[in-house]
Amino acid sequence: MKLLHRLFPAGHLFVSILFLIAAAALIVMAVLQLWQGVQMLESLAFYARLNALLEAIAILTVAVAALQLGQTVLEEEVQREAHMSSPTRVRRFISRFLVVLVVALSIETVVLTFRLSQETSEQLPNVAAIGLVAAALLVAWGLFIRFNRSAEELEPEAMHAVKREDRKVESNVKGGSSR
Repeated sequence: MKLLHRLFPAGHLFVSILFLIAAAALIVMAVLQLWQGVQMLESLAFYARLNALLEAIAILTVAVAALQLGQTVLEEEVQREAHMSSPTRVRRFISRFLVVLVVALSIETVVLTFRLSQETSEQLPNVAAIGLVAAALLVAWGLFIRFNRSAEELEPEAMHAVKREDRKVESNVKGGSSR
């Protein structure tokens, strides 16, 4: 069982690397899409160029989300070998994930609003639903943090341990040293 337990950080590292590779591929796709949008300046209508540029932004948004999720998995599961046993740890992990999700959904809502308002405005209620989901997630996240704060106050040593780990991870990243 101990051997199996030791494999989890390796699995998390592998997933983090896959997120990085996926983000790099998405960035390349966004650059190609952006280049295509710039190249068609002479040949296509304004809205076709705008859509190509908005598509590049949408792809970059997903790339940033993939990078952030990969970084979160790397820092929380590999570097810290975090176990989701304390309220502080759970709040941090969920907060990092929800920040990425809410920002990505919000940007996607803006991009889709611009794109669909020119093409098929009957799809705008679907875009509004995505925006409402992002807003609902933001409200739910705020409530979670508010209600979780009292649980954290019951375990102040967990907060101190997390802060010590933060300083250790920051010094390892800045100094390039390993654990």
